[in-house]
Amino acid sequence: MSDPLIPHRASALPSLDVADSAALEDLYVRGTPTNTLRAYERDLVYLTAWKQAAFGAALTWPEQEEVALRFVLDHSRDLHEEEGRAKQTAEALIGLGLRKGLSCPAPATLNRRIASWCAFHRMRNQPNPFDAPLLRQTRAKARKAMARPPTPKSAHPITKDVLLKLLDAAGSGLRGLRDRAILLLGWASGGRRRSEIVGLNREDVDLSEYDAQGVVWLQLVQTKTTDHGKTPKLVLKGYAARAVVAWIDASGITEGPLFRRITRTDALGQKRLSDAAVSQILKRLLQDAGLDPSYASPHGLRSGFLTQAALDGAPLPAAMRLSLHRSAAQAQKYYDDVDVAANPATDLLADW
Repeated sequence: MSDPLIPHRASALPSLDVADSAALEDLYVRGTPTNTLRAYERDLVYLTAWKQAAFGAALTWPEQEEVALRFVLDHSRDLHEEEGRAKQTAEALIGLGLRKGLSCPAPATLNRRIASWCAFHRMRNQPNPFDAPLLRQTRAKARKAMARPPTPKSAHPITKDVLLKLLDAAGSGLRGLRDRAILLLGWASGGRRRSEIVGLNREDVDLSEYDAQGVVWLQLVQTKTTDHGKTPKLVLKGYAARAVVAWIDASGITEGPLFRRITRTDALGQKRLSDAAVSQILKRLLQDAGLDPSYASPHGLRSGFLTQAALDGAPLPAAMRLSLHRSAAQAQKYYDDVDVAANPATDLLADW
């Protein structure tokens, strides 16, 4: 990623020479998750365009509190019935393809963009305008005014019955083997995120116990909730383990990316699959399985694993050892979503 933020850092520390500045840039890039860097890049583009449309000026460091306050106000209300500067700015952003409409943006979107803006100030060793008392109070009021029921990341969880339909729809050939391995690894290892699935290398898959015990071990380098090099090993058994081994044997992959693109002629490519490719694969399989392509997103693998664990009566701590949730309260939400009539605890006297 070409990072336009780094060159300004040296201005706050004039003692840094060129080599130190380059080392600092490299440290920031290596020490920041790829998805976060992409989000920073998107947010910087948006903030730059908004400031230009609203004030006819570029971003400044540190930014003025009045500018930060107007940003919060512009993104904390519906602009359909309004006339004036805020609506004109929003329409300019819509024209640039940076804003979807005049409706009030999701609170999470506003919070992420402000968090990025704060991070940009820290990178430049500059004071953050959002720390001002008025900005803090305004943001708190905006959060209450914009409060809405949380939207699930996936329309439906991919529970075991849905997963089996997708696996049947995967078909044969190298592509089918790969797609089944992606789904089963992602689901059975605790509900892995897209970036975690495609980030795996062949070296991260340990088959030393497969022949004797039917077990496959996975070593993720890092997840959203674990630090680099501190992610515990995860295990695959049964159908999931067999699917991953079948993919490795058929593809002949001995090193490098575990999941790669496959050409139209069913030939194995060398490039690692992207996050977006996992979404495309899932949509295709949903459609081939006779379901609406919008039925579930890749996050449905994660929510589906925890939902199925609840349905099958697996203790929450046991499920969390695989899902790697940091917060028990967050993981508990999936257990709470299970229909009380389907709760295994309701069957304690079912056979009497």
